[in-house]
Amino acid sequence: MNCEERIAAILADPEVQRIGALIEEEESRSGQELRGELQVFQDRYETAAREGDTAALARVCEGKHGRWGRICVQDTGHETRTPHWGLTPDGAPVAWIGGAPDD
Repeated sequence: MNCEERIAAILADPEVQRIGALIEEEESRSGQELRGELQVFQDRYETAAREGDTAALARVCEGKHGRWGRICVQDTGHETRTPHWGLTPDGAPVAWIGGAPDD
């Protein structure tokens, strides 16, 4: 069994899938719960992107979500106060702790 086959077997395990679903549910719940407090960062990010404000964009966290990529819109260094937070491509809020490795 090669490495890819082993990874596929692990990811297909029902317990791994159950835990993955629990994590996804909690990230969604937390994202929604924090939206009122953190939406201002999303608004600021969208304004900076639209207006080409590179100074504001340079301050954005580089936190990477394993499924959604670089979507955290808070300032770099926020991790001691709040989890990463951003919107999925579907516009749903999501919050998470930790980060995915760069490709």
